[in-house]
Amino acid sequence: MEASLEGSRRWAEDERVVLIAGPTASGKSALALSLARKLDGVIINADSMQLYEDLRLVSARPSTEEETEVPHRLYGVLPASTAFSTGDWLRLAPGEIEAVRAAGKTAILVGGTGLYFKGLTEGFAEMPAIPDKVRRDARQLADVGGVEGIKARLLDLGDRDAASGLNDPQRLTRALEVIMATGKPLSAWQREAQSAPLLPEAKCQRYVLAPPRPWLHQRIEQRARMMLSQEGCEEVRALRAKGLSTRLPAMRAIGVAEIGAYLDGKFDYQEAVHRLTVATRQYAKRQETWFRNQMPDWQRIDPSNGISTDDLEKLT
Repeated sequence: MEASLEGSRRWAEDERVVLIAGPTASGKSALALSLARKLDGVIINADSMQLYEDLRLVSARPSTEEETEVPHRLYGVLPASTAFSTGDWLRLAPGEIEAVRAAGKTAILVGGTGLYFKGLTEGFAEMPAIPDKVRRDARQLADVGGVEGIKARLLDLGDRDAASGLNDPQRLTRALEVIMATGKPLSAWQREAQSAPLLPEAKCQRYVLAPPRPWLHQRIEQRARMMLSQEGCEEVRALRAKGLSTRLPAMRAIGVAEIGAYLDGKFDYQEAVHRLTVATRQYAKRQETWFRNQMPDWQRIDPSNGISTDDLEKLT
């Protein structure tokens, strides 16, 4: 992990970094853009799916016009063939923040990946490097055996914590990679390898968007229809044509499987909208639960009635 920004170039008294988290479709990007205009800021991506160049519309990345108006960093910088971890992001983000500071601007980090923010502000358990062969073997087992197959292998190798405590295929596969590569369970690495926070707490303005659920659900359905536009369908068609493993993070983005099935004629447009809406609502609910449990002291903002100029003054 890179050195903490605590020990980097001296912070000015009025200098700060703005952090904006929130569930999908809650208006994070719009708020970040408004703040960047007001603060002469630079927006830095803290969303794992918006890192990938292949999925601008499907991942709701800022438009090219927005990226031209205000500097954006770490958006669309990875090919979909890349498996990118939280640790990888935490190695890049401090350099981006420091470059913004050196330019005399305000860094505004925005996204829905809670672990990114938690690593910046509380520290992160640095995991060992995983050899490519081990990564391939773990993913092959995941592809063939699914969740139950991974859990059985984890039990064989002695990682009862991961086998009993995890259900997400990607996190289970990660736990399998770690114990296959090192012989030590993921939980042991997490206990032993916690790094220091990368940002000084006193310099962080931390916000979580917390809209009413009916308002968010309406926006999620609108987004589902946008994802099924010709542009969204073309993005997914082009991504699938690359023949990538379905275990790669970009291939697991919400919309890829659903739009792919729609393109294959497995269900009609209305059913595709419904499936996309349900999947996105479920994801937003998981995000909200995570933010509530893991970031309870961050300031909550309700964006449902719009955020006025006066509101922006209060935030800055």
